[in-house]
Amino acid sequence: MKDSAILITYDNKDSLKEALGLCDAAGYEVRKIIQHRILNKSKYGLGEGKVDELKEMLGTIKPDVIIFDEILKPSQNYNLASTLKMNILDREALILEIFERRAKSSESTLQVKMAQLRYEMSRAKEKVRLAKMGEQPGFMGIGKFEVDVYFNDIKNRMNGIKLKLAKSSTQRALHRQARKRFGFKTISLAGYTSAGKTTLFNTLTGEEKEESPKLFTTLSTTTRKIILKNSEVLISDTVGFISRLPAYMVQAFKSTLEELIYTDVVIVVIDISDTALELRKKFKSCISTLDEIGVNKDKMIFVLNKSDLVSKEEISEKASQLDLINNRKWLAISSVTGFNIAQLRTLIYQALDNVPSTEKKNEIPKPEIRINYED
Repeated sequence: MKDSAILITYDNKDSLKEALGLCDAAGYEVRKIIQHRILNKSKYGLGEGKVDELKEMLGTIKPDVIIFDEILKPSQNYNLASTLKMNILDREALILEIFERRAKSSESTLQVKMAQLRYEMSRAKEKVRLAKMGEQPGFMGIGKFEVDVYFNDIKNRMNGIKLKLAKSSTQRALHRQARKRFGFKTISLAGYTSAGKTTLFNTLTGEEKEESPKLFTTLSTTTRKIILKNSEVLISDTVGFISRLPAYMVQAFKSTLEELIYTDVVIVVIDISDTALELRKKFKSCISTLDEIGVNKDKMIFVLNKSDLVSKEEISEKASQLDLINNRKWLAISSVTGFNIAQLRTLIYQALDNVPSTEKKNEIPKPEIRINYED
């Protein structure tokens, strides 16, 4: 049985849709939705009058948690929790819960733990201040730790995880060197979460990797071999991006996302069925994240997925809004129906053909061809 929640989010359709998706992915049943234009009031995030209204409805709805679709300061979280006598999850904490549920490989589990500790560290000073005032904000996990013990405990755990992630990063570098040595060219899928990257991955590879409309289905990088015009290339699926994702979360997944830097072609998967406003927001978030990671824009191919859900005229209009019309490296496809998948293979092959050749021509022993970083 799912825990119940009251969701507080912005007063627009796109924000509501994504917030509901996050709640569902985290396993919460939303019983009441409260929408507001402004969610950054200094004391509570909400205005005090709205907090009073929320307090009144708690007796009727009786939720397990209140989900606040914005990043709250520790003091705001504490003020809300103290006034409402409820556990408060802000946007960051909710995403971290989803990450924890989705993590399957040992590496992704470590990455999620690192993100959780960085979230904890960013709030440590305020928690300690509140505890010293006698507030004892136990809902934020400090208990009765003294400040030095509290900080050192977080730092020691982070250092231990860093060492383990460094080993994973070294292993990835060895894999990349092996691929280069044996002449393999590489492709990576990137894009906003739930854009259909995993469905496209399955379509191109013939795999049956888990697909879901829920956000963050993929947290681990999976790599497979495909054939393009008699040439063997490797394709990887990666973790999806999302708006308002703090830098420390991106940093936590650095060892996974750095594959995008070294790959020969990056296929940026875009959900063309999104509304124009949502589409621009997600596209901007993807490009911003890729730029932050350090991915070269020249090796990007833009794939407008789910084109079976919209008209040709709408596809052209939205492609124009994203300034893709004059970019020859874009294509409307449907991973579900197979529309334009053959053309996509050709486009990928042409892009790879412009990549300088590596040392050998795909002379890798059979056992090394199939690489799965989830194992």
